[in-house]
Amino acid sequence: MIEVPEYLFNTLLLDRTTRKNICWATDYYISHGDAYLPQEPITRDLIIGLNANLVKPRVLRSNDEKNRRTKEKAEVFTPSWVCNQQNNLIDEEWFERKNVFNISEGYTWKAVEEKIVFPENKNWKQYIDARRLEISCGEAPYLVSRYDTVTGILISIGERIGLLDRKLRVVNENVNDEGEWFIWVKRAYESIYGYEYQGDNLIIARTNLLYTFIENMEYKFSKKPSEEQLNIIAKIISWNIWQMDGITMSVPFTRTQKAAVQINFFDDLNEDISPGGEQIPCKIFDWRSNNSLEFASMLKEGKNNGKK
Repeated sequence: MIEVPEYLFNTLLLDRTTRKNICWATDYYISHGDAYLPQEPITRDLIIGLNANLVKPRVLRSNDEKNRRTKEKAEVFTPSWVCNQQNNLIDEEWFERKNVFNISEGYTWKAVEEKIVFPENKNWKQYIDARRLEISCGEAPYLVSRYDTVTGILISIGERIGLLDRKLRVVNENVNDEGEWFIWVKRAYESIYGYEYQGDNLIIARTNLLYTFIENMEYKFSKKPSEEQLNIIAKIISWNIWQMDGITMSVPFTRTQKAAVQINFFDDLNEDISPGGEQIPCKIFDWRSNNSLEFASMLKEGKNNGKK
């Protein structure tokens, strides 16, 4: 597990909806004791010291571990070259041309060295503010690409292909004043979202986003971020990369128990007949309106707008 200062660790473990810590949401670690049961919160003490290497990226796990998680949780990580090709399609639509950030070459790619040129009707600030979401994000390979998800080899900043990586490249190319640079980096972080069910993956995803900020600051200004800057970015990450059951759009393990229901052939299959009662809907933050809202309500609003 990547080490971060304690004050940042506490933020990276925070669930903004419940104001408690995220939970394990996997039975993968239960051999370590009751504190590692799926519904139990992840605390810093459980993943430091002798357990510092307990939570690790998928690429560092044994084949048996990978196969088990794939079989039991349908956990499959997308190769970086596939993430790149799919992200390229998003940018191809936005820029209305191909090969904006890189040229895909089979199982690899080559970054375009020239400064990114924007369409006449769009500008770089609009690109930074364009919202992006990675569903079931795992370690967030579509958002940031610090390492190759297959080989584990570190990827240089100039060759990174994540959706956030691309926004940060644009900021680096267009802003040289450190104060203004941080303003637009902050907006870039505010514009990307991702949710994940399993707590260990979520920790890695959040850590990857935090270290992406640190590495870009060092790349651009040859210095480390201040404590205040790190706190600001960590807060955004803890809101925007959140733990959620993608089916119920709620916080895992927040359903109250109720009696099992026998399904009738004539029952409405759209009706909630699953065990459990009240759920806690996940909240996200709209940084432009400076307001939190339920993720489910945002989807409903989008569907309603689509019908008009």
